[in-house]
Amino acid sequence: MVNSQMNAYKNQQIMTASPAQLTLLLYNGALRFLNESIMALEQGNIQKAHNANMRVQDIIREFVRTLDMNYEISKPWAQLYEYVEYCLIQGNIKKDVKQLQQAKQVLQELRDAWEGAMKQTHVERAVAK
Repeated sequence: MVNSQMNAYKNQQIMTASPAQLTLLLYNGALRFLNESIMALEQGNIQKAHNANMRVQDIIREFVRTLDMNYEISKPWAQLYEYVEYCLIQGNIKKDVKQLQQAKQVLQELRDAWEGAMKQTHVERAVAK
């Protein structure tokens, strides 16, 4: 019962979210899966670590696919996503928590920058009204 209510809440959150909010949800999900991968690796659960890592990689690849390269800011973000993906792959292949921690650090900074931009946009829109 509780799980079905949680799923309904998550679905409602996704269905009513703006594109910016969806991006933030994806960042949060990527960080959650990355933390799961790190913890599983530290606990020796290689399969769980791998599965969580692959979910993060899927999210990062989606971010890369949706970048609009007509904007100058997209180029450095693409490079950062490529670096995160590289760290994820190396961490997964070598079972190296340090690589995953590096990916987490960069991903956290990207998420924080995105969240800051969302807040700034919200403030600017409120002032313009």
